[in-house]
Amino acid sequence: MSTSKTSILNSNGVKVIAGLILAILLVFGWQAANAQEPLQPSDLNAPVPAVTSSAALENVPADEAADVADPDAVADGADAYTPMAPTAGKGMPIEGAIDVQDQYSEDGRFAHGFHIGLVWVMAAISAFVLALLVMVVVKYNRRSNPTPSKTTHNTLLEVVWMLVPALILAVIAVPSITLLARQYETPPADAITVKATGYQWYWGYTYPDNGGFEIISNMMDESEALANGEPPQLAVDNRLVLPVGVPIRLQTTGADVIHSFAVPSLWFKIDAVPGRLNERLMQIDEPGVYYGQCSELCGARHGYMPIAIEALPMDQWRAWVRAQGGTFGDEEAAQEPAAAPLQEPESAEPGAPGAGAPPTEDTAPTV
Repeated sequence: MSTSKTSILNSNGVKVIAGLILAILLVFGWQAANAQEPLQPSDLNAPVPAVTSSAALENVPADEAADVADPDAVADGADAYTPMAPTAGKGMPIEGAIDVQDQYSEDGRFAHGFHIGLVWVMAAISAFVLALLVMVVVKYNRRSNPTPSKTTHNTLLEVVWMLVPALILAVIAVPSITLLARQYETPPADAITVKATGYQWYWGYTYPDNGGFEIISNMMDESEALANGEPPQLAVDNRLVLPVGVPIRLQTTGADVIHSFAVPSLWFKIDAVPGRLNERLMQIDEPGVYYGQCSELCGARHGYMPIAIEALPMDQWRAWVRAQGGTFGDEEAAQEPAAAPLQEPESAEPGAPGAGAPPTEDTAPTV
């Protein structure tokens, strides 16, 4: 009897101790949760505010905000030109749409056609399987077929249902592998190089071929985006400005964690990995504004680092680069002074031999 009571007391004591520990954890957990500072709307902005360049540099050191070696390399892209107005439904998601976005690159149009073709193939296969299922249900139920067949094998049927799917997959593999090869095509040597750096939580765009200046891109406030006729949470203060119709070598890297640079209407997506430089060929066919987002979960504000590409004709793009303080290699070469011409004539004496000419009886010194 005493042993039984002791066991009960021990059991009750363990329960009491466990309850006290749980209560203490709940109290301290509640205090810790209340001690956390709530997320403020201003926290959704990257370190560089969307103001003029001088004000931004006065308030926030550019080398801290953009993590670049030279603070002067950070250019103010929005104030140097008038941004292009986006076209409704072009380069952006459409409410209620059921298809992928319209494509404005050669690879994108190829992929979109392949996608539509696969949809019809899947529809045909699904209709065929459904027809077979309905036929089996109607023709081979107990009422219609009271004495079922005991056939277990049909060589011809088994060969057919193995060969036909294999042939379908082989046909699908041709455009599939072609698309993969096109997406990994190496940019040509004369492609324009642009580097996109993912920061938590904004983008930086560097133009190595044009002096190395960097544009910092933050998400625009919703009210400002709507006032400008742009989609909220996709509009930015400084866009990535690129030329139309020429190959672009877009390089990506991450400054802190893994990001992903994705623009659906250009059929473009590439990861930005810290310590690694990825690159991929991009070519935009039409002028316009094309929106995208970071497509790799990169932290608390992952959903607030959109991408906006403004594609301009070459002459306008070159003017934009100059407005940012950028340069062009062909222009620098043209401005360099030409090499001094060879001395003509090499001597003031008419008929004198040129430099290095062998001596003659008339010119050789006499002893």
